[in-house]
Amino acid sequence: LANPERITHIITEELDTIFDAVTTNKTDYFREAEHFIHLTERIIPARLSKRQATGRSSMFKVWSAAASTGAEAYTAAMVLADRESRRGAFEWRILGTDINRKVLSEAKRAVYSDAVIQPVPAAFRERFLLRGQGAQKGNWRVVPDLRRRVNFQKLNLMDTHYPVDHDLDVIFLRNVLIYFSEADQARVIAQLASHLAPQGHLIVGHAEGMVVRHPSLRQVGPAVYCKE
Repeated sequence: LANPERITHIITEELDTIFDAVTTNKTDYFREAEHFIHLTERIIPARLSKRQATGRSSMFKVWSAAASTGAEAYTAAMVLADRESRRGAFEWRILGTDINRKVLSEAKRAVYSDAVIQPVPAAFRERFLLRGQGAQKGNWRVVPDLRRRVNFQKLNLMDTHYPVDHDLDVIFLRNVLIYFSEADQARVIAQLASHLAPQGHLIVGHAEGMVVRHPSLRQVGPAVYCKE
């Protein structure tokens, strides 16, 4: 008789292979840069000020919910590390998730070509990227301190449960919702909202601003929403 666990394993492997082949994985450093300006100038200061006012010293948590090869997550890491160096240390961590195993492997490796890192400002490139030598000439790797604070794992946004904390400060889900049906968009947005802390922020793609309609989310910027 067939082993049910073996059959389940085979089906899962086949589905993963399909997802790896068909998912869209477009990402860039500092893509839709206005969002990172908003993160730097408004979200981070407000969230840290609230912590100071209440005496809390909890972790600042960011989730890149469609992380692809990691450029979005590492861009956020550069922004947070820069803020930390200029205004004082604070604890922060970033989670990056994706359904595609291949891109997650690339994200964990954190090696990018000259062309990919072109949008990174020169000052950030000096501080947060290591230039490849020898066989790695023409490539750059994210510095160990940032890699230690960014974790990647597999997650399907179509799942009914996300194994992710429910007190996140920021969730990025950009340029993904446009590929979902209206019903799936509403369900995913509701799930994401449940993982935000009060006054946490959901950031979607500029083309997706009209997609976000949830009673607990108020628009506070272009494609930026705050949880009431």
